[in-house]
Amino acid sequence: MRIIRDYQYVRPEDRGASVAIGNFDGVHLGHQAVIDLARNAAPEARLGVLTFEPHPREYFAPDAPPFRLMSAEARASRLEKLGVERLYQLNFNTALASLTPRDFAQRVICDGLGLTHVVIGSDFCFGKGRAGTVSDLKGFGEEMGFGVTVAELLETGGQEISSTGIRAALSEGRPRDAAAGLGHWHRIEGEVIGGEQRGRVLGYPTANMSIDGLHRPAFGVYAVLVEVMDGRHKGQYFGAASVGVRPMFDGQFPNIETFLFDFTGDLYGATLSVGLVDYLRPELKFDNLETLIAQMDADCAKAREILSAL
Repeated sequence: MRIIRDYQYVRPEDRGASVAIGNFDGVHLGHQAVIDLARNAAPEARLGVLTFEPHPREYFAPDAPPFRLMSAEARASRLEKLGVERLYQLNFNTALASLTPRDFAQRVICDGLGLTHVVIGSDFCFGKGRAGTVSDLKGFGEEMGFGVTVAELLETGGQEISSTGIRAALSEGRPRDAAAGLGHWHRIEGEVIGGEQRGRVLGYPTANMSIDGLHRPAFGVYAVLVEVMDGRHKGQYFGAASVGVRPMFDGQFPNIETFLFDFTGDLYGATLSVGLVDYLRPELKFDNLETLIAQMDADCAKAREILSAL
């Protein structure tokens, strides 16, 4: 998959795709349905996704609480697994935000990327002030020569699938409900960073990752599926992870610390993808280290039981 970040400098082989347009935070089942429509709308064209980085919500409200379900890198990885060949991850800046709906259609979709077909959700808005509507885009498509398909919102179990609903499920410690909307386990991806190495002393060495910029799931302990994505330990593992601030040690900055079962090795600098399967318990502050270790033993035993049944 190729990533194109500037619509004004596009190679000839990167033009003419059939794309789904949106932010695709989480790449949930609704997003996947939109991508499938783009795939089927013009089978002879390359399959693409048109999205923006940073997320427009981050651009317009930089001080708002973190809300993203996945980083740009994790989103790209997931889209590639779905067969997307061209990711138009456009730089969202003042110039792009200032384009009128007509200018966006003409300069970006038509002249810049030369798109064959675009698929959008029924609530899609675009252009300065979100002034452009679905009807506007259809009209521009007829005028400028690109097809437009409108995807209806997808529901499951009578509930609309949305990133908002998935965030709520994660905040409430319901990762399986989140997975039902996502179509995959919610994953936190990132580089393993140095920690305070308390886990080694406790007999539970962990791989530490930042969750800065991401929506925070319920703090606590989870049964997890872990993919080491690169390096000599690349592969799939079972594990248990703690998300939160480590109240036992007066931590202040939230992160995720993952213990991989039956693993020996150094993961510093490796990229991990940690899938949240079940919420085991909330964060707790224990009276002493012995009580903490006993609880960690119980957590890992429960996680093994859950994961072995998948």
